[in-house]
Amino acid sequence: MTVTAKTWTVADYHRIVDAGILDGHPVELLDGEIVVMAPEGAPHASASVRAGEYLMRLLEDRAQVRPAKPITLEAVSSEPEPDLAIVRRSPREYSDHHPCPEDVFWLVEYANTSLSKDLDEKKRLYARAGIPEYWVVDLKRMRVLAFRDPAAGTYADERTLDRGEIRPLAFPDVAVSVSRLL
Repeated sequence: MTVTAKTWTVADYHRIVDAGILDGHPVELLDGEIVVMAPEGAPHASASVRAGEYLMRLLEDRAQVRPAKPITLEAVSSEPEPDLAIVRRSPREYSDHHPCPEDVFWLVEYANTSLSKDLDEKKRLYARAGIPEYWVVDLKRMRVLAFRDPAAGTYADERTLDRGEIRPLAFPDVAVSVSRLL
């Protein structure tokens, strides 16, 4: 007997969510699969909250920093919930849809136990969707892995930083302290 998994579109996923079937279940849609999200430990939660507040102060009204909220990646049948999504401001602040790739300046994922998933599956997914910049904060090794310039399902530019600053592509005049992300 052959077993075939059902893959879901973003529209299917929205219908499932709207029906309340997934209420109380921390899930996200990745490459057409409904995936259970790992629980957030204290180091992960603390670091991502601090970094989100820091980025909000740095960027002021230039962008919206969305902590752990969905983004819609229709082309890759996905609706992940990155730890931080730095997106364009919207007149209605996304009251009728989640940000799409063209709205995203960059994404940040915090990894304490999820490093392989963030550096493999999510990195490929974000690159395929055309997300221009993706940062992974590795809490075990206390470093930031920055990926830029998506091409052919990966990122052409990859950097590892454990100190100093990084300037987002969308805001080259903004210096983000690596230590403030850790």
